[in-house]
Amino acid sequence: MTSTPTAARGGSRMLLTGIVVSGFGTSAMWLASGIWVKDLTGSDSLAALCAFALWAPTLAGPLLGTVADRTRRRPLLVAANLGLGLLLLSLLAVGSAGRLWILFAVLVVYGACGVVTDAAEAALVPAVVGRHALGDFNGLRMTADEGMKLVAPLAGAGLFAVYGGGGVALLDATSFAAAAGLYARLRVREPAPARPATGVWARTVEGVRALWRQERLRPLVLAAAATMLLAGLNGATLYAVVDGGLGRSPSYAGVLYAVQGAGSVVAGLVAGRLLRRVGERRFAAAGIALFAAGTGLRAIPYDAVALGCSAAIGMGLPCVLIAALTAVQRETPDALVGRTVATVNTLMFAPNAVALAMGAGLVAVVDHRVLLPLLGAAGLALACATARRPSA
Repeated sequence: MTSTPTAARGGSRMLLTGIVVSGFGTSAMWLASGIWVKDLTGSDSLAALCAFALWAPTLAGPLLGTVADRTRRRPLLVAANLGLGLLLLSLLAVGSAGRLWILFAVLVVYGACGVVTDAAEAALVPAVVGRHALGDFNGLRMTADEGMKLVAPLAGAGLFAVYGGGGVALLDATSFAAAAGLYARLRVREPAPARPATGVWARTVEGVRALWRQERLRPLVLAAAATMLLAGLNGATLYAVVDGGLGRSPSYAGVLYAVQGAGSVVAGLVAGRLLRRVGERRFAAAGIALFAAGTGLRAIPYDAVALGCSAAIGMGLPCVLIAALTAVQRETPDALVGRTVATVNTLMFAPNAVALAMGAGLVAVVDHRVLLPLLGAAGLALACATARRPSA
């Protein structure tokens, strides 16, 4: 179906609004769930498991992504959001530590559905906005996501303080119901997927192979994965920078996070224009270089430098992620987009989680003033390698 520009703009706005609305509830629940567990048990480790429960299903991304290619994406998004909204109502039964198993079970299902819906959304975008506007849409989505990260967790924490975890669960359930309504109103013609001739495992492997065989995609995704590994190691040094470097209280980390988020908002706003001008590879390389410079210079113990570095990291880090996703959506056949995007998300975000754990150990034995310049140098080398690699 060839959409008119007006119809495409209307569909883009509705799709983006649906993503933002459901993302608001997700971001609110992300923080509130940890507070909820801490409040009921007093355990820091159990509270930390909430984030793990949400992120663990990402490791099964290539398998879960097959669901997004097995059916039409718009009805799948409607059903998944309605289902999650109903599932979240079960959290109203969590009133004591003995029932926390319900919360953890819901979080795991929540995370798994998030992998599927992320893949379905990414696969639906080309049909709604057109392939010419992919960079603009992905940039705006990054801006919206980062904006939600600045606002929604605070809203969730405030709501928890007044109404408890049940209030946050109701907010999240409402956000999913609203997102389902928005997705239901999308006007997009999707062909029925062909009946699979192979099993689930074979279809999963097809998504991995589709990525690995693409000479334009593979280097971008690997560069994004390496960048997220460095980002995780960098993130693990945050409190060492705040305390040992700047002599500030731990709460100052919130200021640096806010500045980094603002940088990511700016990057999202200009991404589409820059992608059209320089292409995915150079855009990604420039972003990696900016991230690397911000990481290496964070070792300098001055507030102004730390704030500038946070802004640079916030502006640079999203560039390679936006470039990789845009290239995947543009180059991958529609029947494989869901599986391929889910595989890409696993490759890009799993290293970040691993690096956070590694970094916690490294910071204990390596001074952050040594570690950060090394990370910055590694990032600059990666940026050079990405920029110099010829396009296929």
